[in-house]
Parts: sequence; structure tokens; C-alpha cells
Amino acid sequence: MELIVSERHSGARLDIFISESWDRSESRSEIQRRIKAESVRIDGRIVSRASARVDVGQLVQIVMDAREIEGQIVASSEKLNVAYEDRDIAVIDKPAGMTVHPGAGHGSDTLVNAAIDRWPHIAEIGEPDRPGIVHRLDQDTSGLLIIALSPGAYLGLSEMIRERKVNRIYTALVHGIPASTKGVVDAPVGRDLHHRTRQAIVERGRESRTHYRVLEKLGVFSLLEVRLETGRMHQIRVHMQAIGHPVVGDQTYGRRTTTGGLTRQFLHASQLVFAHPVSGEQLSLISDLPDDLRNVLSGLREIHG
Repeated sequence: MELIVSERHSGARLDIFISESWDRSESRSEIQRRIKAESVRIDGRIVSRASARVDVGQLVQIVMDAREIEGQIVASSEKLNVAYEDRDIAVIDKPAGMTVHPGAGHGSDTLVNAAIDRWPHIAEIGEPDRPGIVHRLDQDTSGLLIIALSPGAYLGLSEMIRERKVNRIYTALVHGIPASTKGVVDAPVGRDLHHRTRQAIVERGRESRTHYRVLEKLGVFSLLEVRLETGRMHQIRVHMQAIGHPVVGDQTYGRRTTTGGLTRQFLHASQLVFAHPVSGEQLSLISDLPDDLRNVLSGLREIHG
């Protein structure tokens, strides 16, 4: 379970914040036992003191075991576009608009709900609230995402992600023309202290690196190939904004203008290259641009071709 500290709770004790923010009938003493058992994290760090103070924008995570959330993730018959599948892993070509796992406002219409319907056994794999999930894509980012279908694959993929052995390549359209045809954005990313739902480049953020290469110049826009070295939340979008080339269509970090009728950010997870976590076989999977992004490119090429 994830909770974000609002201004109202800034400076509050951890146990009080959880008791007032968590939609679950637990007493304060039960919450204190959870904290003492090291089942609570603040911005990824385990906190074992109930008296610890929380600050605005911090992410508080409560780790629950499978028995506690049994039955909470409901299966959904929503279709999945499966690009690859074997007994250990599946690669999904996620459409824009689909959230990866249940959260606020999305309890039964996520990729995880559909995955539970197709592979019921993954309910016991990985974290109970996001079974099988080893990395994520933003709701309005389309493209390839790996799901673990076996415990061994989950452990292997998780380690590969940590050790940066999964090559994740994106296609992005950005505003402006970068000064260099290729480059690296190396800047720490963390939660924005002033906007709790956003990320930002912050001094104490997590190490973050994004590699980019210009594929095509289209008037005042550039089509980029982007490779993640790290995988922080909203990393590409934050880094592109930081160098003055926000992703086209990004209403959070970009410019509030539309291009070619686009209703979401022009960001697509177009390629995954990695060794199979169980067999060791080298896999390379490619996803073509979906129609909405392809139509935007066609329109720009007609104008600037």
C-alpha cells in the first residue's frame, strides 16, 4: 500500500499519519506493530520507529503479505496484447491509458487485473499488490513490459533490473532540436517537494541516467531514441524537461499544447533486449508505434518532409 504525505500531515508522527490516511480499520497500536516489524518504508527506506516524522511529498509504503490482501485484486476479462510468452515470463504490449497495477481510482481495470485473469497463479509471485510486476510504465505510456510468471523468473528479473541488465529503449517526440545528436542526462530524480504527484530533479534524489539519440528532425520537433540506464518514476519525462526538450503531449512536465490531435505524451516503450532470466536465451522484442503516435509523425513529415 502506498500513501503520499500531504501538507496537512507534514511533520506528523509516522503512526498517526498512517492511521489517519490509510483506509483500513487498524488501531494505532496495530500500526505501531507493523512499523516495529519493519513493514513500513519512507521513500524506499525501512523505518522502525513509530515516532519518526514524515514530510510533505514523501512516499510511505506499507508492505502486506498475501493473506492480508487475498481477494482484493479481482480478475478482469480485459484483453492483453501478449508479445511473448513462455512458462516463466510474458511480455505485454501495453496500450496507452492502461494503468499497470491497482491504485487510487483504478481497482479492477489495470494490467495486473487482466494478468490475474489469464495467469491466476501469479497472485503468489512478487509483491501481493502488484504480482509478477518487475518494472512499470506510466498510464499514458504505451509499449513493452515484462511480467514474471514463475518465482524464479521474478527473482532473476528483479536482480537484472537492479543490475541494469535489461535494455529498455523508448521512442519519444520532443519539443525543439537538441544541440547534440546524442547525449546523456545525468541528474538525480526524486519526489517534487512542492507537487506531491510529480517527480523532479532534486539534490537528494536517486541516481538517474537517460541516454538519447536524435533519429529525425521535424521542424521544431525531434524524434528520439531514448535508453534508460536507470528506471525512476517519470524519469524520461523529467529529464527531457530538464534539458529544455519536454516530451510532446506531456501535460504534467511539458507544454499544455496539442500536436496533431495527440491526447497523451508521445512516449512508447519500443524495444526490450535482455537475457531470459531462467534459460539465459537472448531475447529482443520490438513494438511498432501505435496508430495515434504514427499519425502524428505522418502529419509532421507531410509538413516538414
